[in-house]
Amino acid sequence: MQLDVLQSQRQFHVRQRIRFMVNQYEVHAVNPDGSEGGLLAFAQQKRLAFKEQVTLYTDDTKQQPVLGFKARQVMDLGATYDVTDAAGTPVGLFRKDFKASLLRSTWHVEQPGLGQATGQERSLPVALLRRFIDSLSWLPYHFDFTIGGQPAFSVVKKWGLRDRYVVDIHLPQLDRRLVIAMAVGLDALQSR
Repeated sequence: MQLDVLQSQRQFHVRQRIRFMVNQYEVHAVNPDGSEGGLLAFAQQKRLAFKEQVTLYTDDTKQQPVLGFKARQVMDLGATYDVTDAAGTPVGLFRKDFKASLLRSTWHVEQPGLGQATGQERSLPVALLRRFIDSLSWLPYHFDFTIGGQPAFSVVKKWGLRDRYVVDIHLPQLDRRLVIAMAVGLDALQSR
C-alpha cells in the first residue's frame, strides 16, 4: 500500500471477521460510486492479551506490516496507545478519557503538528443504553472527532450480524494510518 494512495482516501469501510480467539478486521477503500473498493489493510488482535497490541498488514497473509498500535501500560482503563508505521516510526497516539467515558465514551487522538482530536459518542441515549443494559452492546454507535470545534473524522457502526463501520475523513491533513488505527481500536477496545 502506497502512502500517497492511502492519504487520498476520504472514506473507509472497516469490517470485523468472526474468528475464534482473535479479532480480525479488513479495511477497504471506497470507490467513487460508494461501493466497497480494494483491501487497504488487514488487522489481527489476540484476545485476552495482557498488553494490547494490534498489527495491520497489507493483506491476510500477514507478510507485510503497514502500521500498528500498542498500549503503553498493561490493562489500564485509560490506556494510551502509540500508533507506529511499519518501520516503528511514531505516527501519533490515541487514548480513552476514562472520566468522560463514564456516560458517553470519549477518545483523544493526537497527531504531531495537528493537535488533539476529541471524539465522543454522538447519542447520549444510545450510550447510556449500551452501558446499563449489557444485552444491547450490539447497538450501533457513532463517534464524531473534532479539532478546535471543526469536524476531523467520524466512525459510524452499521447494523448487521458482524461489526461494520464507515469512516469519513473531513480534515485532509489527518494521517489516514492514525484514523484507521482509531477505527479498529474503537471496535477492539470499546467494551473494556
